[in-house]
Amino acid sequence: MKEPITVFSNNAICLRGSLVIYFDPFQIPEKRNDADFIFITHPHWDHFSLIDILKVKQEHTNFIVPKEIFEELLDIGISEEFIKVVKPYEEYFFENMSFQTVLACNRNRDYHKKENQWLGYVLKMDQVVYYIAGDTDNLVENQKIKADVVFLPVGGTYTMDAREAARLANTIRPHLAIPTHYLSVVGSLLDAQNFKRYLDSGIACKIFYKKKQGEE
Repeated sequence: MKEPITVFSNNAICLRGSLVIYFDPFQIPEKRNDADFIFITHPHWDHFSLIDILKVKQEHTNFIVPKEIFEELLDIGISEEFIKVVKPYEEYFFENMSFQTVLACNRNRDYHKKENQWLGYVLKMDQVVYYIAGDTDNLVENQKIKADVVFLPVGGTYTMDAREAARLANTIRPHLAIPTHYLSVVGSLLDAQNFKRYLDSGIACKIFYKKKQGEE
């Protein structure tokens, strides 16, 4: 039986339950073609990878995306009926899943500007609430999120670093905190390890990827 949570690289996440849901598929090691939903946080190359989308999509996969991605999905043959364009602070309900969109941005840097309206997601499936932060800093707005499992970027440079991410996790107080956005673009395994060290007691942490994609 496949694991309910997998993190492949960067912010590439797969959740398995009543549905199979991918976020920002990137450096997926093999064809899977099993996605019920694919969520994209923003259009940067390490989060929106058409090659990897084709590895996980199937005929009737639904896409949840920011506006910049709509036309590119049409160009690779995705039917408009399967694409939902979203922006922060919206809420959607499906048969086996619901989600809210939240803001993902930098506070004082230009890599992820607030006006871009790029995304994080708070998703509920099978009575578990997941927060997938995307590329963001520790924002006041997102400190109010309630979630059982959080996926937070820790690599610094383009996002919050390990200490800032742990501070956000300690505010949200999930059962499980999972570091993302290290090793593949910026950051190191030490960032993930430091994130775990900075977490309050009572918050479990799992580090999924410990080597760069392709390393033995």
